[in-house]
Amino acid sequence: MSAQGDHPGPGGGRIARGTAALLVRLRWWVIGFWALACLGSLFVLPSLSETQGGGDLKGLLPKDTPAVETELRSVELFGFPLLGRTVIVQRDPDGLSVFAQARTVVNAIAVDRTEAEYAGLGPIRGALPITNALGAFPSSAERDTTALTYLLFEQDVSFSRQSRAAARYVDRFFKPRDHVVGITGSVPARAEQFQIIQDALPKVEALTLGAIVLIVGVAFRSVVAPLVAVITTGVAYVITLRLSGAVADVFGVSSPSELEPVIVALLLGVVTDYVVFYLSALRRELTTGCDRLEAARAATVRYGPIVAVAGLAVAAGTGALLVAESLFFRALGPALVFTVLVALLVAVTLVPALMAVLGGWAFWPTRPVVKDPAHRRRDSRRMAMLIALTNSRRRAAQVVVGCVAVLSVAALPLLGLNLGVSFVGSLPEETGVRQAAAAARTGFAPGILSPTTVLVEGDGLADRRRQLAAFGQILDAHPGVAGVLGPGDTPRQLEAGVLVADDGNAARYLVVLEDPALGGEAIDAIGALGDRLPALLASAGLGDATGGLAGDSAAAAFIVDQTSGDLVRLGIAVLAANLLMLVLFLRAVVAAVYLLIGSILSLAASLGLTMLVFGQLDPGAGLTFYVPFAAAVLLVAFGSDYNIFAVGNIWEEARTRPLLEAIVKVMPGTISAILTAGLALAASFGLLAVVPLVPFRQLAFVMFVGIMLDVLVVRALLMPALLILFGRISAWPSKRLAHVELDPLPASSRPSR
Repeated sequence: MSAQGDHPGPGGGRIARGTAALLVRLRWWVIGFWALACLGSLFVLPSLSETQGGGDLKGLLPKDTPAVETELRSVELFGFPLLGRTVIVQRDPDGLSVFAQARTVVNAIAVDRTEAEYAGLGPIRGALPITNALGAFPSSAERDTTALTYLLFEQDVSFSRQSRAAARYVDRFFKPRDHVVGITGSVPARAEQFQIIQDALPKVEALTLGAIVLIVGVAFRSVVAPLVAVITTGVAYVITLRLSGAVADVFGVSSPSELEPVIVALLLGVVTDYVVFYLSALRRELTTGCDRLEAARAATVRYGPIVAVAGLAVAAGTGALLVAESLFFRALGPALVFTVLVALLVAVTLVPALMAVLGGWAFWPTRPVVKDPAHRRRDSRRMAMLIALTNSRRRAAQVVVGCVAVLSVAALPLLGLNLGVSFVGSLPEETGVRQAAAAARTGFAPGILSPTTVLVEGDGLADRRRQLAAFGQILDAHPGVAGVLGPGDTPRQLEAGVLVADDGNAARYLVVLEDPALGGEAIDAIGALGDRLPALLASAGLGDATGGLAGDSAAAAFIVDQTSGDLVRLGIAVLAANLLMLVLFLRAVVAAVYLLIGSILSLAASLGLTMLVFGQLDPGAGLTFYVPFAAAVLLVAFGSDYNIFAVGNIWEEARTRPLLEAIVKVMPGTISAILTAGLALAASFGLLAVVPLVPFRQLAFVMFVGIMLDVLVVRALLMPALLILFGRISAWPSKRLAHVELDPLPASSRPSR
């Protein structure tokens, strides 16, 4: 194959030329195929939302996780878990009456005894009441104002059934005088999250499409170009979500509810990127005097391979999530790869067909005009003025140092990265679940919801009440613990079968933390408690007993620890995948390395700024555990995408002219296309903030900032400066830049004074 065939240039290789000619010739067949595929999938295949599942943190954990194993063991010994995932909250700031508090306790005891009048409560197996009467409960912040009823359920009951059963319990046994604020906990929070996502998704889709129409329309000064983007994204959207739903249905798996908005943002943004690249190429070819079909063929030959390689780079980068141990990332990885590949397939076939049909009408009401050489020289002079700071190695080095310094300073807050898992805390303040949680925390302590269970097993524990009480006091004194409910703290009627096993060989404690149970600080505290548990048992005289932790905080601690462990694996896989794609496309190691480093700096800066902003908004909560890692994979992949598009064009021009002259010639159209594509992609992810949940707003912020930094700083300034600074070494080990001259600029391209 010729040199041109090795890398797609204006002439392209045989495969590129043949594919382009075929797509142009069969343009109407291609359009018809995708139209039928889109309609067929709507009527035949299920949607992704129909196959989505949800639940508490156990859905993110393998069954051999210590927290899950302890919970299962607790169920085996007691018949049901001692976990506060569904909580009824009563609160009266002026004080709950003694009768209201008594009814709360009586109802719970009756449920535990399964008295006849308390039958028909569905999956509820028990109830554990806690009041702050006389400030007796150790973590009570007030006295006689608040009462909680933890509803205890059978194993594997869905969160929707738990929420409905809790509502029936409230309707049946509580009156207005009991001051029930609401039902809260991680299970009702997950149910609320799922509903919020489903309600917000149509708005996200509509706003994203509107932003795409506006950005593409303004960039091309056209009303037809946005329609090309909308048609292409619409086809890719329908087919991707329907095929994803079908795959999930066939294999009997459910996807986390968090996935669909991320997939929508990725899909709309990526497809729009590729539409912008193709239309930019079409406009350029039309300005050279080509007719409609020839311009479509030439644009497809030149940019089809670049778009294909760029798309594969994004797919390879997101596919790196498959090496993670976290179940969430292993579910996210295939979904993102599948989304990118379908979007890529639609883009590289449907867009060339639409370009061949529309030609210059794609830019109506404007029309691309043939530019004379003088006009082209003016474009080059404008670009030369833009990169005047980088027209020598010394100035290029100054730009590199400046960009690296700015990005490094922005990344400094990342040194204090703190991860959390947010359910209740992620909800809008006006939701009933969040308000009930606030009431519970006001009356007790921030960690009163989703408390941790400590399970202790040993022979004859029921007869060692002094040691059990001492262990409870030791737990209560542990840093980060606000209060403990265990044997000796409740009426004896409630202890039997709830806190002390019927055979007397097991006991369990409810540990309330000082901080919100799924925040970063609480997770750190429970991790430390787990590490010291054997020593604490020994100090209480229970050295022969074994202990374990269960509950959302313990599960979250495992998730965060596992996610942190994934950092090295994901980092190596992501960098290796993106580096490999860059090396294969550019046939250069040096350029691939420093271009990838530029993307990493942009990522670090965006994460640092996100830590800074959300650390001020919600101190101590930390970033939701999956946000930094999902953002890292996506932003590095998109950086490789733009690297391939930008440097690929410069590489071709640098074959026959000095590098700086090649940059001046190529960069006007390249930067314009990347800016338009970047704005569309940033809008797609930025509009995830419409979903009123904290994790989505964190992801929206980091993605928007990261993409804009990549486009405006890395791509527009750092990349050309690095190319000039390294010169012909950039192409090592190939010799494609062996004859490159760095300066000065040709006289026709120098900026005028």
